[in-house]
Amino acid sequence: MSFAPDPVALAPILVPPNVAVLVRDVVHERTGVFFENDRTPSMLDKLEPLARAHQCRSFLEYYYILKYDEKGTEEWRRVMDAFSVQETYFWREADQIRALVDVIVPQWMKSKSKPLRIWSAACASGEEPYSIAMALEEAGFGNQPIEIVASDASEMALTRARAATYRERSFRAIAPQLRAKYFKTADAGSVLDERIKSKVSFEWANLVNLEGFAQVQNVDVIFCRNVFIYFSMASIKQVVASFARRLPPAGHLFVGSSESLLKVTNEFDLQNLGDAFVYIRNADR
Repeated sequence: MSFAPDPVALAPILVPPNVAVLVRDVVHERTGVFFENDRTPSMLDKLEPLARAHQCRSFLEYYYILKYDEKGTEEWRRVMDAFSVQETYFWREADQIRALVDVIVPQWMKSKSKPLRIWSAACASGEEPYSIAMALEEAGFGNQPIEIVASDASEMALTRARAATYRERSFRAIAPQLRAKYFKTADAGSVLDERIKSKVSFEWANLVNLEGFAQVQNVDVIFCRNVFIYFSMASIKQVVASFARRLPPAGHLFVGSSESLLKVTNEFDLQNLGDAFVYIRNADR
């Protein structure tokens, strides 16, 4: 027995005039991600499966769901998953991790009695915060009062991060001896040692709306790397101002090596720390 395909399911979803811009703008407002005009077709391609799941015949219908639906919170998490870029790996931009371990942590331990709080603000599948935890362990700080909180706007990414099981592409920059020390081989991939895994707590967070995200009301070091390349200037300014409110004077903010905040904010000063550059929260609050 065979069934004829549903013509509605196969029909292209209509894109009425100017609707792509409406969708683009509401996506930008809620997520910070900005699609230039020539990239709106790519945006719609990513959203098409979600629109079909709602049996939308037009992207205008899906726009109304995103803009006005009372259950929109759940839908926006699906949107975040659709836009998630999980291209990362262990020991990425390792100079910054070394600056943390070789300079920031020792200085903190000499002058502070409270725990050092580190936030990996867009952790994707977890390689960044786990790299930090491994580096701290290697430097002898594994039993020190250091807290690592990691967040991402993609539930799928967080599920992978919590599982801590990785394929070969995640290991392109890690030293073989560290991989052998902290990972064991399993059918699904390489599984991270439970001791390192337990050092990191994962939470969902949308960087353009951190209301209610109490875990990072007060942190001392923020890693937010290779995120702003997808954001508009307005969104970057909004997020950086939010970071400034959560960092104390002299708190540290690491961004990607291709990202610059020099024309974005006057709340941070760029300094050289070891072989890395870092933004330091200035004292003018």
